Amino acid sequence: MKFSVQWLREWVNPAISTEELSKQLTMAGLEVDAESPVAAEFSGVVVGEVLSVEPHPEADKLQICTVQVGEPEPLQIVCGAKNVHVGMRVPTACVGAVLPGNFKIKKAKLRGVPSMGMLCSEQEIGLAESAEGLMPLPADAPVGTNIRDYLQLDDVTLELGLTPNRSDCLSIAGIAREVAVLNRCEVTAVEATAVEATAVEATINDQVSINISASEACPRYLGRVIKGINLQAATPLWMQERLRRSGVRSISAVVDVTNYVMLELGQPMHAFDLNKLTGSINVRFAQADEAITLLNDDVVKLNDDTLVIADDNGPVAMAGVMGGSESAVEDGTVDLFLESAFFDPDTIAGKARSYGLHTDSSHRFERGVDPDLPHRAMERATALLLAIVGGNTGPVSEVVSEPQLPQRVPVTLRASRLTRMLGVTFVDDEVSDILTRLGMKATLTQPGEWQAIAPSFRFDIAIEADLIEELARIHGYDNIPSVAPHARFESNATSEQQLTQQRIRQLFVDRNYQEAITYSFVDEALQQRLNPDVTAIKLANPISAEMSVMRTSLWTGLLQALSYNQNRQKKRIRFFELGVKFSGQLNDRKEEKVISGVVCGSHLPEQWGEQQTAREVDFFDLKRDVETLLALAKGREFTFNAEPHAALHPGQSAVISDADGVLCGHMGLLHPKIAANMGFEGNIFLFEINYQAIAARVLPHFRELSKFPAVRRDIAVIVDESVTAQSIRNCITATAGELLQELCLFDVYQGKGIDSGRKSIALGLTLQEFSRTLTETEIDGVVAEVLSSLNKNLGATLRE
Repeated sequence: MKFSVQWLREWVNPAISTEELSKQLTMAGLEVDAESPVAAEFSGVVVGEVLSVEPHPEADKLQICTVQVGEPEPLQIVCGAKNVHVGMRVPTACVGAVLPGNFKIKKAKLRGVPSMGMLCSEQEIGLAESAEGLMPLPADAPVGTNIRDYLQLDDVTLELGLTPNRSDCLSIAGIAREVAVLNRCEVTAVEATAVEATAVEATINDQVSINISASEACPRYLGRVIKGINLQAATPLWMQERLRRSGVRSISAVVDVTNYVMLELGQPMHAFDLNKLTGSINVRFAQADEAITLLNDDVVKLNDDTLVIADDNGPVAMAGVMGGSESAVEDGTVDLFLESAFFDPDTIAGKARSYGLHTDSSHRFERGVDPDLPHRAMERATALLLAIVGGNTGPVSEVVSEPQLPQRVPVTLRASRLTRMLGVTFVDDEVSDILTRLGMKATLTQPGEWQAIAPSFRFDIAIEADLIEELARIHGYDNIPSVAPHARFESNATSEQQLTQQRIRQLFVDRNYQEAITYSFVDEALQQRLNPDVTAIKLANPISAEMSVMRTSLWTGLLQALSYNQNRQKKRIRFFELGVKFSGQLNDRKEEKVISGVVCGSHLPEQWGEQQTAREVDFFDLKRDVETLLALAKGREFTFNAEPHAALHPGQSAVISDADGVLCGHMGLLHPKIAANMGFEGNIFLFEINYQAIAARVLPHFRELSKFPAVRRDIAVIVDESVTAQSIRNCITATAGELLQELCLFDVYQGKGIDSGRKSIALGLTLQEFSRTLTETEIDGVVAEVLSSLNKNLGATLRE
């Protein structure tokens, strides 16, 4: 909500500065996001009156104007604006004036004719980004008056970042109520507050019949006919300025009035061209395949849960969102049908967004508008329209369903609960005073207990905690003392067998990874490419199309984070994340904690001594990091097996399993098609490990050290390329039995002396007996059995 402080002070004017007001609002929960002047800095601009206009003798597009600016002699000013005319009052920059951008006005000659100043447009004095001609001022603007004083430009605007529950402050009236409560002063009885007592009398009997078919969605609807308006009448300058300072562009007198009432009172309104409506008005839900052309010229196919305002020919407006173009007020409009209604917030919520729209009306209606406000807004808008565009008014037609209007129920507030939550004791009179000034009907039912009924404009007051929050806001958060809570400390012992998440995080930080925290909501299309075999849980009301499903893998978010960094020239990236992925159905979902990571770029950070051996990270670099992680699960064995995955390169993809064959995770190179589609540079490697698979580890136990020497025997065997090192290790371990204390793979060779399609693998076997020294015969026997088993099971032959 953006508003002018000057406008607010017409309603309530506490004796505090704008800076203090801004801080006060922020501390009361109405956070001030921005504070800015209403106009750029300029000086020397006054109200001028054009006395004569003559053509320039040397230029067809220029005119020589005589302008009175309150000095003894009028000024001669050369002007090129098309809308300049005799009698026009216009901002005039005299010689010596300084316009925005430090543009200084000097004496000049334009095509040989002296010019003693400049006639200004809104753009030239910083009131608009563009302008088609000079800025016309009212005919009664006092000539010679400084334009800053005349337009009251020494003003600032405040922009509030309101939370969704404070829809009551989406208006000057609502903010004024808050300021009055905070400063214990009264709201001034300006015209907008007096209209209830001075309703506009009907001068004609014309009415439009109103039917409400969806009373639960629209419990109150008001309409009024206004005939014989003059749409050529200009919006008063004071209204245009207030709209501008609130971030609203002036369009036409009728539209400006409805926007003004919305900003002033908080009630969105809409005006139809009466002669474009057929028959009666019906408030109903859209029918199947109905469509409407909106004011922005979008043709929208309506869903059957969308509330519409319709005449006998079909929808003429999307209720609470936007009107239709076919019934819009245009230059030829002479008769109006003005509407003011209360729409149920739950019905309007999300509707504009579902059609790709967001309007000031939908912003207010979906948060909640005072159901008692439509009458007041109708009278205020009528009075303004009659004053600006004239016309004759008919009586107000109203259809209301009282049972469907929001009902305010009493809320009990206990002093004991108040003290316990805030840590401060309030006296009874202060509580009653604050609740009353907030517009509530507060009754002290017994000492230390109140019954409060919230006013119609406060949708957010429903439980005792809401009342306590209100008391804390108005009393002042900074007036509540900081008292350390008293609590009994209990230490939750963690089993040594449990691998903590902090230990995992520290491991990756030590290995030069950065922790990432990504959204649980991800892009459905990207996730489908990465994990097509798992059905994602779709969100009923997503923030955006790129966050429409819950993640089935942390890879989706990590790859998007990697893309963001690569697009900013980051080459070496190492991210890890410990988070939850989701599967199943929304009401029966499965949550699984996983550790995921992504790496790309160089093997080591750039530095002077690495230039000769610099290389890109590869599959085995990532495997080393994953094996280091798995090593934290002491006493557990894991295996890597080549298996495809939709997101990974077919030739560089592995699944990780435990000793029982249970799947624990995946790792590998990102599939080239996905990498190309996302515009990645270089090879991208990924891993994802189930946290529970490594969370429980076996505690180490002491085993008596052998007094007898260990013996190492090295063997080199030749096997087919397809035989994995893991299968060789498994075969040797099974054959050598308990004598084998350590098995080390120290060489892999292909080339000269090795047949094509074969490879040489060299391993070191460390053998040891705990009760005696092994003999050469025993050692040779074990090695022979190992070689025989390798030959039988894997076709391995001893390399000579």
